[in-house]
Amino acid sequence: MIGSRLASMHSTDTLYVAQPSGRHFFDQLGRNFLYVLTGMPIALFSFSLLLSLTVVSIATMVIWVGMVLLPLTLLIASAFAALSRTRLKWWGGTTESVVYRPLGPGVLSKLRVITEPRRWLDLLFETLLALPLRVTNFVVAVTWTFAGLGGITYFFWSVFVPGERAFIQLLQTLVPAIVPRSEAGQYVVDAGIAVGLGVFFLVTLSPLLHGLASFDAWLTRALLGSRNQPATMDRRDDGDAPDAGRQASFSATAWSWTGAIFVSVVLLAVGWPVVAVVYSVNAAVVMGLVILHCAAIVVTLRWTWLGLIISVLASGALMLVTVSAGVTVWPWAVTVLLTQCAVLIVAGMVRPWYYAVSGWCASVIVTIAALLTVAPQLSGGAMTNSIVFASVSAGAVVAATLSRMWIRNAGRLKAAERTSALQNRRSKELTERNRIARELHDVVAHSMSVISVQAATAQYRNPGIDEASQREFDEIASSSRQALAEMRMLLSILRNEDDPPTVATPGLSDIDALIDATRVSGTAIHYRGLAADDDVVSHVAPATGLAAYRTVQEALSNALRHAPGTQVDVTVTTGDDETEWIHIEVTNGPPPRDTAEAPGSGLGLAGIRERTAVVGGTCEAGPTPAGGFAVSANLPV
Repeated sequence: MIGSRLASMHSTDTLYVAQPSGRHFFDQLGRNFLYVLTGMPIALFSFSLLLSLTVVSIATMVIWVGMVLLPLTLLIASAFAALSRTRLKWWGGTTESVVYRPLGPGVLSKLRVITEPRRWLDLLFETLLALPLRVTNFVVAVTWTFAGLGGITYFFWSVFVPGERAFIQLLQTLVPAIVPRSEAGQYVVDAGIAVGLGVFFLVTLSPLLHGLASFDAWLTRALLGSRNQPATMDRRDDGDAPDAGRQASFSATAWSWTGAIFVSVVLLAVGWPVVAVVYSVNAAVVMGLVILHCAAIVVTLRWTWLGLIISVLASGALMLVTVSAGVTVWPWAVTVLLTQCAVLIVAGMVRPWYYAVSGWCASVIVTIAALLTVAPQLSGGAMTNSIVFASVSAGAVVAATLSRMWIRNAGRLKAAERTSALQNRRSKELTERNRIARELHDVVAHSMSVISVQAATAQYRNPGIDEASQREFDEIASSSRQALAEMRMLLSILRNEDDPPTVATPGLSDIDALIDATRVSGTAIHYRGLAADDDVVSHVAPATGLAAYRTVQEALSNALRHAPGTQVDVTVTTGDDETEWIHIEVTNGPPPRDTAEAPGSGLGLAGIRERTAVVGGTCEAGPTPAGGFAVSANLPV
């Protein structure tokens, strides 16, 4: 992302490139510093405000006040999320646009905010996730900065601090032989170590700040951006394709991983000390087993069977190490029970039902085995604890499985609705295209056929026609036949036929014939074009050649309609810049008299602009100072 941003700056802003590297370094350092430091006060304010509003909304729900406060809370959370996206863009990052459900004028429309998942995710991010992330970044950045500044100025302010020097005390403990005996020597050594550490902290401050800002930006982009992804289902295991067409206003993958990691960290922070203290077990052993058990939550998200196996083994090991404590809450400690339920919920949400059910059955079997193993010393609460685990974990499995089914069905319903709407729209478009095709066939094609037949049979119906008139009739017949062929192709496309008949696509080499055919009408045309053996004529792309031909054709038609009898200048040349271009210019003089504007005037020029834009060119059209009209186009080769 940063590389593409710098590349875009290099190509578009020469002033930025000319800046000294030192100025760029301090600009980036300041940007990272401001991004990290401003995150904490915003997170503190949003956390306190949103948490208070959420608690009050839930508490007053029974008296219907919460029904008004809760939508307001969600709207405020979305406003803070928009602020986070704005900070991300200011820092230089990008995020996918998020589409919220539009708010209608009525009260019910405002209340429907409660049913929008994207706003609940905004509330979750700004309430729970942003605060620990940004407070940690703030503390690390400030501590690192003051450590660097304090280190390089240590030689000055340390003389005013009473007591023995900290680094000298450390050296006397570790390597007392290198500690100088004199006070001045100790001061030099102490200050030298401090200055060295200060230089280290300051030198590494820039990459540290950039890393903190990049992690904040990555998490913000992943959790507050919009991704068009299916729900967290996998077709490899259940055979059902995910709803690839379902549009999501959030990244399901990012939220799944973030949620799993967040829950794992919380359960680890709570479970390790609780089990170690309550069950009087060695802290190191408990720490290892609890880490393994909590890691199973994250592993289950990616490798479900492996995560379930790890969770069952870790919970069984915790039962063994806590059995001798004689605590009533056994074999499932509360934190272990919650962790196992979290593993089963993840399995039920991301995989078919038999994954979570298999994990639940294995957990129950381990529980029964533990009870049977210590049956003579069975405590009074062990059976109750086991029943509670079986019931709570079964409820978690059922809830996760039903939630997965509901998400899939909701996605399929939305996909079906979109497909139906798309089919209806395409059906209406096809009907309209068929109507246009019928009109073209019945009116325009019929008229062109009559013109072609009349022009081809003129010499037989009127034997006295001279040779010049006959050539003109032949030109009319040829032009009408070509127009009919192109119209047949157009009608086939409009009718959506599978294999529409095609005709040769005109290009640069056909402009000469177009000029000659137009001169037959009596119009004086001064033409300067490309030679037939020019490399551009033979190597130009068909789309570009067609655009050039249509541009000249439409410009000549405009001159014949609006300025009959005037001279027309047509120029087709090439120019060598960094890219080779085809320059087309068609200019006619002022009309000899005022002419009425024909119906549909301006549509041809709009078509020219569209054709040139499609191939990457430009087109300009407008009156000349002499009163005529000029059409100019530049097309890339």
